[in-house]
Amino acid sequence: MRTRSFIATFVSTSLIATISASAQDHSKMDHSKVQQMDHSKMDHSKMQNGGMKKSKTKQGKVTQLRSTKGGKASSPVRVRTVSAPVRPVSVVTPDIKHLPWKMENGVKVFHLTAEIIKRELLPASGMGPAKVLTVWGYNGSVPGPTIEVNEGDHVRIIFHNNLPEDTTVHWHGLEIPVEMDGMPFISQPPVKPGETFVYDFTLHQNGTFFYHSHGAMQEMMGSIGLFIIHPKTAHKPAVQKDFAWVLQEFAALQNNPVPNSMAMEFNWLTMNGKAAPATTPVIVRQGERVRMRFVNLGMDHHPIHLHGNQFYVTGTEGGRIPQSAWFPGNTVIVGVAQARDVEFDAIYAGDWMLHCHLPHHMMNNMVSMVGPMSHVGHGMQTGAGMEEGMGIVKGSATNEGLGPAMGRGMGNTVDRDQPTSHSVGQTNAPNRTTSAPLGADPNSQKGPGYPQDQLMMMPMDAAVAKPENNYLAANWSAMMQGMMVLVRVLPSAKYDQLMVDIKAGRVDPAQLKGGMHQNIPGMDHSNMDNGGMPAMDHSKMDHSNMPDVDHSKMQTDKKEAPVEHSEMKMDH
Repeated sequence: MRTRSFIATFVSTSLIATISASAQDHSKMDHSKVQQMDHSKMDHSKMQNGGMKKSKTKQGKVTQLRSTKGGKASSPVRVRTVSAPVRPVSVVTPDIKHLPWKMENGVKVFHLTAEIIKRELLPASGMGPAKVLTVWGYNGSVPGPTIEVNEGDHVRIIFHNNLPEDTTVHWHGLEIPVEMDGMPFISQPPVKPGETFVYDFTLHQNGTFFYHSHGAMQEMMGSIGLFIIHPKTAHKPAVQKDFAWVLQEFAALQNNPVPNSMAMEFNWLTMNGKAAPATTPVIVRQGERVRMRFVNLGMDHHPIHLHGNQFYVTGTEGGRIPQSAWFPGNTVIVGVAQARDVEFDAIYAGDWMLHCHLPHHMMNNMVSMVGPMSHVGHGMQTGAGMEEGMGIVKGSATNEGLGPAMGRGMGNTVDRDQPTSHSVGQTNAPNRTTSAPLGADPNSQKGPGYPQDQLMMMPMDAAVAKPENNYLAANWSAMMQGMMVLVRVLPSAKYDQLMVDIKAGRVDPAQLKGGMHQNIPGMDHSNMDNGGMPAMDHSKMDHSNMPDVDHSKMQTDKKEAPVEHSEMKMDH
């Protein structure tokens, strides 16, 4: 008996020591393979010597474990835990609403409408007017509203076509009857403008899926939305936060709000229809487990990178990956027409960047797409046009006008060879200062190639102010562009404070002071003299003499009905 008592006391003491050890990271343990630790079947009421008594605080998040030795309790060991939900948590899709439904005789009924809308990618700021595109989406949104359902649901989607041409809806990745697949002519007749089609099926899968038009150009105009199917019980290990984004890209010239659906390169990269810094950050309590879902439907693959954390790839557009096949990383390539789920334990506090790591996808309005700009000197400058931006030249490749722009000389231009930057506003002047947009910048003397990212620093904190951005560093938005968003992992006190702000819609006044270029070296525009910019003094321009722009002789096709912009929906 004394031997048994000693063993029980030894085991109890050892267990307390193990729990106390700081090196024990239980968040990465796979308890599913531990057979002798199934506490769900234990009867704690009969535990005496060497047993463990458990108590909870009112919040139910801090568990105290005490060993009992001879009826006396030792000092408590406080262990921070997060309760795992029995049911999956709802998915959050920042900047995108969910599609509502009604239950009718055991069927979840949705109404989905394809239509032309206006989508604001980026608000107006000191950098310029708002960027608003005329795109094709669903229910007033691009991407379309998120459809969130459960495994086993019987769903009915009543689809209305308000587009000016035929269309259908394909349910990407779903195993449903071919009649519901949405392939025009093959599985169903195209849905003509003004017509309705009913999609009806029962779901037996779970995972990250999506719906989209099966017309290639309509896809590039924005016609896609998330279709999330939750499992009947939460996957293990369970997550406390679940987020999802659609990755899209658009080619839009400055003077045309309609994207070029035939383009092969793109100047606006978005996450859930917003370009950074207009993307809404996601908020996580430190210690929570997080799932992030990504869907891509465009012309480019996107290597999505998370700063400061490692994650596991846990799912694809085909569903959940077996845990034995998970692999760690911090960058996942989301290919065209693919979905990827990643999960991580948010143990490191910070405002972490989540973004596509293709360099040109970390920018807004790349200049090779935006038409002619003001330049000084010879050579082909960035901003000349799409073909020039892609390196396609007309005429002789050895034309002397091409050499200096490429930072080299050819033939009789050798004497003008110089290590110049290709950035907008460069000049061939002897002192190699930037031209009027930045004025005489002394930094241009410090090294060849300047400027590069100096021109990319565009703070606009006040323009994108929202509760989710509260307490970020001043000028945080200066290098946030393109396909970027913040993942804010906050300690409990700061998390609770921010959630109160979000619920109340309170914006920190400090945000409204941000976005001043004067605080960034080389970006003080207060002394700009636009009147000195060559060919940029619009006050003296006489458009009536511009060739090929004599509006008095323009003809319109009266048979073609104009697009009624007043009926378009504006989606912010």
